[in-house]
Amino acid sequence: MLKAVAFNGSPRQGGNTELLLRAVLAELEKAGIATELVQVGGTALRGCTACMRCREPMDAPRCAIAADAMNSHLEKALAADILLIGSPTYFADVTAEAKALIDRIGFVARGNGNLLAGKLGAAVVAVRRAGAIHAFDTINHFFLINGMVVVGSSYWNLGVGREKGEVANDAEGMANMADLGQRLAAVAGKLR
Repeated sequence: MLKAVAFNGSPRQGGNTELLLRAVLAELEKAGIATELVQVGGTALRGCTACMRCREPMDAPRCAIAADAMNSHLEKALAADILLIGSPTYFADVTAEAKALIDRIGFVARGNGNLLAGKLGAAVVAVRRAGAIHAFDTINHFFLINGMVVVGSSYWNLGVGREKGEVANDAEGMANMADLGQRLAAVAGKLR
C-alpha cells in the first residue's frame, strides 16, 4: 500500500496549515493511500549543526542529534511514497521548525545516497497576505535537490487565512488542496 506523510510546520495545531494538509490527505485516503499527519511546528526541533556524523557509516541513516524527534520524522519520510510539507508564511518563508526538518532530513538523505529520490513531494502553504510563494519555493527546493517528483495543483498550493480556521473560507484554496490530493494519487498510481 502506498503511504503519504504530511509534516505540519505550523505551531498552531488545528490551524490553517493543518486544515489545508488534511484536505489533501482526505483525497489521498479516498484513493486508498495510507496517510499520517505529523506535528512539527511548535516542537523542540533544532537546526542542523553540520557535524557531518550523518554521513559516516551507520546501521541506518540517522541524525546525530538524538535529543528531539528528528530521527522519527526521518524514518517516516523514508518509509513514505509521498511527502507533504506544510507551513504558514513567517516573514516570507517557512517556520523555523519546517526549515529544521528540511535541513536535517535533507542532509541525512543526500549524504546517504539520495534516499528521497523518486518520491513524490508537494508543498502546502498558509498565508495571511503575502510571502507565500517564497515559502512555497523553499519547500519545493528541498524536494528538487533530493531528486523528488514535485506535483502541483490547479494553482499555487496555498490557502489564505489569518485567524485559526479562516482558510476554510478560501474556496479556491480549499479546491486547490482537493485537486492536489487527486493529482498526487494519480501520479502515484502511474509511477507504481
